[in-house]
Amino acid sequence: MGGFWGERFAMRSTSAITIHRPEELNESLRRAWHRAMDESPDYANPFLAPEFTIGVSRYRGGARVAVLHENGEAVGFFPYERNAYGVGRAIGLGLSDCQALVHRPGVTWDSRRLLRACGLSVFEFDHLVAEQQPFGPYVTGTFASPVLDLKPGEGDYPGWLRATYPGLAKTTLKKERRLARDAGEVRFVYDERDPRMLRTLMRWKSAQYRRTGRMDRFAKPWIVDLVDHLFQVREEHFTGILSVVYAGDRPVAAHFGPRSRTVFAAWFTAYDPEFGYYSPGLMMHLRLAEAAGRDGVTLMDMGRGAKEYKDWLKTRELRVAEGFAARPHPVAAAHRMWRRPVRGLRNTVLAHPRLREPADRLLKTVGTLRTSGPAHSPGVGARAR
Repeated sequence: MGGFWGERFAMRSTSAITIHRPEELNESLRRAWHRAMDESPDYANPFLAPEFTIGVSRYRGGARVAVLHENGEAVGFFPYERNAYGVGRAIGLGLSDCQALVHRPGVTWDSRRLLRACGLSVFEFDHLVAEQQPFGPYVTGTFASPVLDLKPGEGDYPGWLRATYPGLAKTTLKKERRLARDAGEVRFVYDERDPRMLRTLMRWKSAQYRRTGRMDRFAKPWIVDLVDHLFQVREEHFTGILSVVYAGDRPVAAHFGPRSRTVFAAWFTAYDPEFGYYSPGLMMHLRLAEAAGRDGVTLMDMGRGAKEYKDWLKTRELRVAEGFAARPHPVAAAHRMWRRPVRGLRNTVLAHPRLREPADRLLKTVGTLRTSGPAHSPGVGARAR
């Protein structure tokens, strides 16, 4: 079968499915999960690593993993969250930019049998990778996810920038020189280990969410705790990387995201609004791409969503899907009736610039009214230690 779901391979059916709490996965199962990631580029994304699922499970009580077995061997891993009514969602839905049942090449499964084994009437996803054929009938939409193919950097950063982005190089380097004159020498730290800089990033991002009228993710304590935890994870298939651009001793822009052996996931980027003139967000992504390439990363996944800087930087696009896998059940029908119209409206707005731009302006106006009102402490500040 072609199209979004690609070509089918010779498939092997699984014989058993077992359910586990993520933190209870033994070393043998984790190694098998890592092996499945290594054997297919579809599953190399750090959001598909067991370390991400285990991190989410520390703060989300309904996290589970279904393990698919073939002849006694673990060949597939399906992380999900389940509520008391049997409604399931992709692990870290709303945060994760890549979702899948991670499996060895050639393995397939029956979606209804999988949901039944997991005790789910419905499973919601919004960044499903293209390979997942058994979920194909339940896809309600597919979307571009821009990526940047990285090559090992040679020479210094200005030389890499001129060779890779000749159109952007002149403007970016000029702004960096001006920033250095105005605020101090510009330097970039790819793997910053100072947790205070992570707090600074969260504070900037929280303020950005409020200015633009978006939901402040860092007002949710469990997300703050999860990012704190992932910052400490230093494993081969998942490492939390905090990167910072400094001018003198002052942080100007920062990014936090996970990397696997070969894929870097762009996640949370923010900057000090005082330095907005210098395009610090773009500066951060360019510096990050160059440094990640030097570090052995071959792909930077910038995530689903239309942004001008993604169009500038991308080398190609992947496709991700959203939808609701379900088996016959009243709860599944009710969940789809509730969630699908909301998603449809959002996607319609995002897909049409004439609608998206007025919506952005409205959100920014709401954000301005909020931030100009009585002072309140965001979740990050309230939990700062």
